Amino acid sequence: MSEIAIVGGGLAGGAAATLLARGGERVVLFERTREPHDKVCGEFLSSEARAHLSALGLDVARLGGHDITRVRLIAGMRTSEVALPFRALGLSRRRLDEALLELAERSGARIERGVSVREITADGLETTVGSLRPRITCLASGKHDVRGVGRDTRGTLDGRIGFKCHFRVGPRTRDAIFGCVELVLFDGGYAGLQLVEDSILNLCLVMRAERFQELGGTWEHLRRALEREPHLARRLAGAQPIHTRPHTISGVPYGFLHRTTSSDTAHLFRLGDQAAVIPSYCGDGMAIALHSGRLAARAILSGASSALYHERLRHDVARQVRLATWIQRCGEHALGRRALVTASSWMPRAMSAIASRTRVSASALRAAGIS
Repeated sequence: MSEIAIVGGGLAGGAAATLLARGGERVVLFERTREPHDKVCGEFLSSEARAHLSALGLDVARLGGHDITRVRLIAGMRTSEVALPFRALGLSRRRLDEALLELAERSGARIERGVSVREITADGLETTVGSLRPRITCLASGKHDVRGVGRDTRGTLDGRIGFKCHFRVGPRTRDAIFGCVELVLFDGGYAGLQLVEDSILNLCLVMRAERFQELGGTWEHLRRALEREPHLARRLAGAQPIHTRPHTISGVPYGFLHRTTSSDTAHLFRLGDQAAVIPSYCGDGMAIALHSGRLAARAILSGASSALYHERLRHDVARQVRLATWIQRCGEHALGRRALVTASSWMPRAMSAIASRTRVSASALRAAGIS
């Protein structure tokens, strides 16, 4: 029996590896890092993501995490707070991804750590440990493209830079943000703040690359600029960064949706951010990654084509990605920021409805076997 190769050990890759191995397939997963590591991510687990993990048999409650029931929207001196239409969880990717890889390995998948896939061709994979010709390849490399199968990012919001940093904070800040995710809108971008396990504060932000250069083009310049935002200044006052430098990423194509073309190979399945990239602030990127892993595994095990899988995934997430991308465009301008916060204050039900409409739908979850 020929192997199925999975490129990337994030949520999409880990979920697909688990399900394919349980289905009797020989699976090898390549993860380029040797040890558990942090990623640029809001680390917001929606109810849909939790349902996917539960269906896999992963008890996220045992991993710790921080319950989140409210969202607070801030722009300058304006603040609005509404209840989320679901219960979410703040949990670091370092802890969650590692737990999922361990689950995949227990399920029978072979995990190859410290191995990078340099190129994917019609003939197979070129890795740092040699060539491989798998029967099927699942591309789950997250926000990082692989040579030979890069995404077509035309028309997306790809001129953005992402930063992520963990902080230890005092009891005053911890109490102020307890049970809440805060979205701070500022000129050229936004920042998300929430607690994860062990009461660590996660700061994750996305901004236009040109705005970053205007501010000085370094993390030190950017942090000073962030501390001129009244709300962020309060949250970061006295906060101790856990890492000396933030984790960064650039060129993320927010709004990307893969569409099958004649140049696609039948043996390549795109998962997670390699198939669809939803803006981070909406908090459903991890759910989409897990959803894609399950759909891909079901398609492969049933003998369905990659084209059919991509069509199904696009059907499930296209509306959500487009709506979230439109809102991100609005929030990057002063008038749009004021309108979003004002609408949230005056029409909290409308904001809850928007939160619901940027999630993987209940019907899509049921069709994927998630009750």
